[in-house]
Amino acid sequence: MPSISVKGREMPASPIRKLTPYADKAKQEGKHVYHLNIGQPDIETPQVMLDAIKNIDFKVWAYTPSEGTASYRHKLSGYYNQLGYNITPTDVLVTNGGSEAITIAMQACINPGEEIIIPEPFYANYNGFARSAGITIKPILSYMDSGFALPPIAAFEELITEKTKAIAICNPNNPTGYLYSREELEALRDLCLKHDLFLLSDEAYREFCYDDREFVSPMHLEGLEQHVIVLDTVSKRYSACGARLGCMITKNKDVWSAALKFAQARLSPPAVAQIAAEAAVDTPQSYFDSVKAEYTARRNALVAGLNDISGVYCPNPGGAFYVVARLPIDDADRFCQWMLEHFAYENQTVMMAPASGFYSTPGAGKDEVRLAYVLNINDLKKALICLEKGLAAYPGHTE
Repeated sequence: MPSISVKGREMPASPIRKLTPYADKAKQEGKHVYHLNIGQPDIETPQVMLDAIKNIDFKVWAYTPSEGTASYRHKLSGYYNQLGYNITPTDVLVTNGGSEAITIAMQACINPGEEIIIPEPFYANYNGFARSAGITIKPILSYMDSGFALPPIAAFEELITEKTKAIAICNPNNPTGYLYSREELEALRDLCLKHDLFLLSDEAYREFCYDDREFVSPMHLEGLEQHVIVLDTVSKRYSACGARLGCMITKNKDVWSAALKFAQARLSPPAVAQIAAEAAVDTPQSYFDSVKAEYTARRNALVAGLNDISGVYCPNPGGAFYVVARLPIDDADRFCQWMLEHFAYENQTVMMAPASGFYSTPGAGKDEVRLAYVLNINDLKKALICLEKGLAAYPGHTE
């Protein structure tokens, strides 16, 4: 029988989705499963976006330009310029989701065999994207005790070699929710300029910054114009994960031109999603104010509830809608599976993402889980009760 490719064998499974068969079986057994494992918000998509889809009147569902429609790119550049990015539509490349923006950026900027440094824990699919591009991620540990702040620049310096081509960050961070400060980003800027590195900035959660904290993009910093590549998506901003529409932004014309060739190879981004997303740019600020208030309340409820459970510690994140918590358990992968297979409280259980899948360093995150506060507060509170009961019953409980 023919064998699969080396890439196929080495491609990592998603730690976010790998427990889905156990969740499905739990539901078949009649259990209610609280899904805190995945960043699928229950927030309603803006009506203006849905209306744009309902009002479509084209006669032919045609290809769009590989870089995205001119009208959408024009509208997008206006959105980003309100944020101070100072770009033009020709700096924008529309992609099939934020995931494709990341994969195209990696392939356009980094050669097979070269390296990218990423603070960990990081979005698990970066591993898969890098594997597909034939590049190596060099992880650099951030720590829960500092709230997962940016590691010291000296630690980055120790990892930089002649193979290092880029640094990537997610801000606010998935999975930790950490929001990088202006000082941290300025330190990264100086490092990238010193070593002539690209800086990939995944900004999928830009709209979700709490406690009046400032969001700073590398696009706001002088001197990085040829180094920064912003990666974005409509998935979280408008609670439109199924639209599968993102973009890559760069002022570096060599990078943009290279990225366009990869975009041409996959033909075009989706037409209907661009129509909807173009309309979504006009979403009123009141929508975002309401969403931010809701997520702030959920964060507060989840973090407080976690820290009230004996042996659990969870730092308070500044953005996104995730937390990473340390639990009194022997192994998070085993515990998360056990919660679905063997535990129920009042016929309910909780699905979480083991944090080990968000680390590349062996053994890191073994007693940590990522939880997404994408459910309403009442459901979050019920999930917390299930988690507390589950921890008390778990055979691998530690103190």
